[in-house]
Amino acid sequence: MELLMLMYASSILYLTFIIWKKIDERRDKHCYILDYQCYKPTDDRMLDTGLCGELIKRTKKLGLLEYKFLLKAIVSSGIGEQTYGPRMVFAGREDNPALEDGLVEMDEFFHDSIQKLLDKSGISPSQIDVLVVNVSMLACIPSLSARIINHYKLRHNVKVFNLTGMGCSASLISMDIVRNVFKSYKNVNALLVTSESLSLNWYLGNDRSMILSNCLFRSGGCAMLLTNNRALKGRAIFKLKCLVRTHHGARDESYGCCLQKEDDQGLPGFHLGKSLPKAATRAFIDNLQEIGPKILPARELLRFGVMTLVRKMRQRSAKLAGPRPVINFRTGVDHFCIHTGGKAVIDGIGANLQLSEHDLEPARMTLHRFGNTSASSLWYVLAYMEAKRRLKRGNRVFMISFGAGFKCNSCLWEVVRDLGNEKGKGNVWEDCIESYPSKNRVNPFAEKYGWINQEDPSTFNPDSLLHPGWTMAVNTRVVQSSNPNHMSGPQRP
Repeated sequence: MELLMLMYASSILYLTFIIWKKIDERRDKHCYILDYQCYKPTDDRMLDTGLCGELIKRTKKLGLLEYKFLLKAIVSSGIGEQTYGPRMVFAGREDNPALEDGLVEMDEFFHDSIQKLLDKSGISPSQIDVLVVNVSMLACIPSLSARIINHYKLRHNVKVFNLTGMGCSASLISMDIVRNVFKSYKNVNALLVTSESLSLNWYLGNDRSMILSNCLFRSGGCAMLLTNNRALKGRAIFKLKCLVRTHHGARDESYGCCLQKEDDQGLPGFHLGKSLPKAATRAFIDNLQEIGPKILPARELLRFGVMTLVRKMRQRSAKLAGPRPVINFRTGVDHFCIHTGGKAVIDGIGANLQLSEHDLEPARMTLHRFGNTSASSLWYVLAYMEAKRRLKRGNRVFMISFGAGFKCNSCLWEVVRDLGNEKGKGNVWEDCIESYPSKNRVNPFAEKYGWINQEDPSTFNPDSLLHPGWTMAVNTRVVQSSNPNHMSGPQRP
């Protein structure tokens, strides 16, 4: 009898140990963000309206029809005058960039943002176990990740992943790599670096589907420190709850809507096809269908299921089916971090998810201030929320990104502690957050170049784009006349 009791007790103890071990292992697989640092280039790289006009004029293959198309695209883009570009366009070398231009562009970001991140987090380069770098449109030998390892003298056994060609959704792909590494290794620190190189990808032709990229994409980047080390949990700011990746590369239409290619004249650039909105919508819907059940409460899923069933029954009985039921993502999400692919992208997501202007404000203001910084744009949106002190402990942040392929990736973060109360922490919005949301986002291109729409192709003179009456020299800001009777916009030269 005693032996039997001993066997029972041993079995219970063993089972308890196995359960405890599994729970303990799961705790070591959690992915936390310790800190992140968005990149703000220097002011001498700021693309104002005057310089953009000079850039357009220098593109000799453009005519009046292309000028009108660009004016319409820029005015409706939602981008302001304080975005940043690569140095070679300021030097007037966009028609003949060198590999060094791309490397210098990346090094400026690496040396600035990674150093600031390490300084404020207290993590030394020797404590980095994993390095993930994603820059889609620049591949070099040695790799960009090797440049970081060399500059910061990372350990010889650091695990390295160098991603290219992943497009605007690359940062969440990199995050997924880190998450999977954390499932296999304990007490690991990861450095994730996301950016895009514009220096070698400035388009100089007149293909409308390719000149759009010059209007939308701007310089930027973000460096992040992540960990699954329980000892550092108290210093974390976000915890990853789930991540879903959707890839429609098997569909020819989706695959071909975003392509790096050469135009009919052999000029390289980035093609944005007319099928892009349709491809994005399909990928977005499939992604939501998968991540929805993971992040929404059961009551909302039940409500949506019942409403859908009732609508189908009404259809069968030949009665009016009524409006299609819409799932309410606000029941499981507090903040929406939307990729700043353009005004149409933000508007489309807002309409599909029935979001308010308050929900869309971070993405709209990020697009206006920094433009589309590709894969790093999500983190500028997140930094805006932090600077506005919106992020409170327990809040859930839903990130949505799109990229060539065609891909839609999303994830959900939980805010671990109240954010935005620390001054001098290097938030990229720190020096301008008080002026946002901007009440006046009228694009200055409409005011300064609107006369182009009234031009006659037979008499149009491209030199009029730089009329001395209202534009200063290149690389200087436009200075308005101090005369109170001076008109705010330019007259036709």
